[in-house]
Amino acid sequence: MAVDQVEFSTDQVLSRDIPWETYMTTKLITGTGLQLLRRYDKKPENYKAQLLDDDGPAYVRVFVSILRDIFKEETVEYVLALIDEMLSANPKRARIFHDKSLTDEDIYEPFLRLLSKGSWFIQEKSCKILSLIVSGRPKDHESNGTLGSKKEIATVNDVWKGLVEWLCAQLKKPSHPSQGIPTAINCLATLLKEPVVRSSFVQADGIKLLIPLITPASSQQSIQLLYETCLCMWLLSYYEPAIENLATSRALPRLIDVMRGSTKEKVVRVVVLTLRNLLHKGTFGAQMVDLGLPQLVQSLKAQAWSDEDLLEALNQLEEGLKDNIKKLSSFEKYKQEALLGHLDWSPMHKDPIFWRDNITHFEEHDFQILRVLVTILDTSSDSRTMAVACYDLSQFIQYHPAGRIIVNDLKAKERVMKLMNHENAEVTKSALLCIQRLFLGAKYASFLQT
Repeated sequence: MAVDQVEFSTDQVLSRDIPWETYMTTKLITGTGLQLLRRYDKKPENYKAQLLDDDGPAYVRVFVSILRDIFKEETVEYVLALIDEMLSANPKRARIFHDKSLTDEDIYEPFLRLLSKGSWFIQEKSCKILSLIVSGRPKDHESNGTLGSKKEIATVNDVWKGLVEWLCAQLKKPSHPSQGIPTAINCLATLLKEPVVRSSFVQADGIKLLIPLITPASSQQSIQLLYETCLCMWLLSYYEPAIENLATSRALPRLIDVMRGSTKEKVVRVVVLTLRNLLHKGTFGAQMVDLGLPQLVQSLKAQAWSDEDLLEALNQLEEGLKDNIKKLSSFEKYKQEALLGHLDWSPMHKDPIFWRDNITHFEEHDFQILRVLVTILDTSSDSRTMAVACYDLSQFIQYHPAGRIIVNDLKAKERVMKLMNHENAEVTKSALLCIQRLFLGAKYASFLQT
C-alpha cells in the first residue's frame, strides 16, 4: 500500500508543539496524564531518563492511551517519536511495557493497528517499536502465565502474525520506495531470533522474498542491507523447515557469490557461519563442492582479516568441506544432483571411468536414479537439465549390458522421441544420441561420438 511520502525525521517530529491541555479539556487525556506529559515533554535526555527510571510504567500507560484514543496524525507521530527516542537510547526499556502494573493495558494493539495506517513515519516507527517491545517481553510470558491470561498469549501471537504479514508485504510491494525493504529486513534480523517468527515467515513463503536481496553490494547503505539479509539467512539456517526451502532455492550460489565478491568482514563472516550451518544438511555439502567453495575458502584464508571469529569460521568450514569431500563418492554426488532435478555438464557425465565404475549403482532401489532421469524428461522446463538427462540415459545404455532393455522397460523411448523436435539444439542433440543408442544397442553404441 502506497503511503504519504512526506518525510520527517524523529527530531523534526519532536520539534512540534502538541496542545496537551486541549486534549485534557476534551477528556482525551486525564489530569494525571497531562501532569506526566508536562514533566517529560521537551526536557533534556538525562532528566527524561531519570523520570523513566522512577516512574516508567506510568509514562508507558500515558503514551499507549494516547495512541489508542487520539487519531490526529501529527500527535500520533509525536508520541511514536517519544517512544522511539526512549527505546533507541536504551532498548532494555522495552521491559517497562511488561511491568505487572500494566497487565490491564493492551500494550500491543495500538502499534499493531498503526502498522497499516497513516504515514510512512507511523508505519515504520510502529514496526520498530512493536518489534522491540514484543522481543523484550519476559521469556516466561507464554510458558507459565506470569502476566496473566489466555488473552495475553493470543495478543502475542497476533503480534507475530501481524508483523510477519506487514514485513512480507513490504518485501513484495514496499510502502516507501527506498526505506520499505531496508526497514523490513532490519526488523526481520531481530525477530527471526524467535522460533515462532521463523515458522510464520517460512509458512508465508518469505524465504523467496529474501533471495533477490542476496547480491554483492558496493554502497554503504546496500552493504548494510546485504549484511542484515545474510543475518536473516543465518538465523533461518537453524530451522529445519527453512533449510528445506533453502535447498530448493538459489540461495546457496548467491551466498557464495556474495562471499566471493565482498570485502566487508561482517558480511563475509555471517555468510561463512551460514554455510557452516548448512554444510552437513541434505545435499548442501555436495553443492558447495561443485560450486568451488573449497578453493574460495582457501583464497579467503590467505587474506589479511582482522576478525578472529571469521578466521575460526573459515577454518571450521574448510575442515567440514574436506570431510565432506572424503565422504562423498562420485556416484553419491551424481545421485544428489539427479534427485535435486538440476543437472549440468559437470565432468562425471562424460567420464568413461565414472560410468564403468558406477554402472551397477544405477540398479539400486529398483533403478531409482534411472526413473528420476525419465521423470525429468517429463517434468523439467530447464533445457540444460533435459539435455543432460537424455545424455545420461544414453550413457547407461552404452555401459550397462542390459541398458537398452532396461531403458525401454522404463518407457523412456517415447519421452526421448518427443524431445528430438525440441527448440533447444542441445536437447535435440542429446535426444538423438539416446535414440541412436536405444536402436543400436550397446554393441554398436560405442561407435557413436558425442
